[in-house]
Amino acid sequence: MKIKEKRIYLDYAAATPIDKGVSSLMKKAEDSLWANPSSLHEEGEKAKDVLEKARKEIAYILHCRSEEVYFTSGGTESANIAIQGILKAHKNAHVICSSFEHPAVLETVKNSGAEISLIYPDERGIVNPKSIEKEIKENTVLVCLMHANNEIGTIQPVREVSRIIKDFRLRKCVEDDHLHISSPYLFVDACQSVLYEDVSIERLGTDILMIDGIKMYGPRGAGVLVIKHGVKIDPIIFGGGQEKGLRPGTENAISALGLSEALKIASSFRESESERLTELRDYAIDKILSQIPGSSINGDQENRLPNNVNICFKNIDSEFLVIKLDTLGFSISAASACNSLKLENSSYVISSIGKPECASSSLRFTFGRETKKSDVGKLVRTLKNILL
Repeated sequence: MKIKEKRIYLDYAAATPIDKGVSSLMKKAEDSLWANPSSLHEEGEKAKDVLEKARKEIAYILHCRSEEVYFTSGGTESANIAIQGILKAHKNAHVICSSFEHPAVLETVKNSGAEISLIYPDERGIVNPKSIEKEIKENTVLVCLMHANNEIGTIQPVREVSRIIKDFRLRKCVEDDHLHISSPYLFVDACQSVLYEDVSIERLGTDILMIDGIKMYGPRGAGVLVIKHGVKIDPIIFGGGQEKGLRPGTENAISALGLSEALKIASSFRESESERLTELRDYAIDKILSQIPGSSINGDQENRLPNNVNICFKNIDSEFLVIKLDTLGFSISAASACNSLKLENSSYVISSIGKPECASSSLRFTFGRETKKSDVGKLVRTLKNILL
């Protein structure tokens, strides 16, 4: 009987498997953390203690106050709570947003009814901070800039944008009142970068930050939204006082425990794993570009996440390649998993960097903890057999 070959998973940007240590910890907790953390009895208090301990551990890693950490169901909910909540608290608002944000951010901004300035990246897939500076005005309340793009992996100059915003605040010399930070606020999506970059509030200089368990070997349906104390925001969901009223509903103490553990593991492995994956990334790019005529890289080759390889295969339908590679044992994607649910077979991210001819001809390979050099070698050989 023929032994079935092991599949090679190269779509870690879409979802990571749950870390075995995280999974084990959560399973052990299931028997004792089933009570409602808002209940006043012993079982509820036990769940509440675990929830708050997880909040403090996450705050410690992200260099923020524990009361600034909110637990959510993931990135999409976090983005909606932050964006809609801030715009609800500010009238006649103006928002600055990069044109290639994740759909959870971009679509929320576009459907907000606010005045919007879209900022396009250059051909390397990097936003120029000066282009954001030019758009800031008196009624600008929010700037949305992801730390690393989810499709092409390019790392954005968040710290420079943060300095620009803070300088504007100083020049503006206006505080809403003594309890609030003066807008505009900087909102950063760090879902893709949290495994490989220091995304602490202190380092990035951001006012709002989101991370997602499914992108960091953590629990599914669980995320973290950090909102600095003093940010003026109103709730958009109602029903209870949990998470200081911003995210009402029974808290999931087990997921919070898993998120905290996943973040601790990610922080401890960040430097070594980044170094290992950078070597694999550069090896893959070099082999593909040198051995497959007509291929080109999307985004800057160096200023990108260590696990991201996004390649344009000119005049080849990306959906065909995804399906063909799937039949041959490779799990890869052409664009964001959220965007792939739409009818159009093209990437607005690739179009945003001035390569519309590659929008339907590009593949995203993203590596992870289980990826080996032999997997990359096999991928390159398979691509050559398909395309040459």
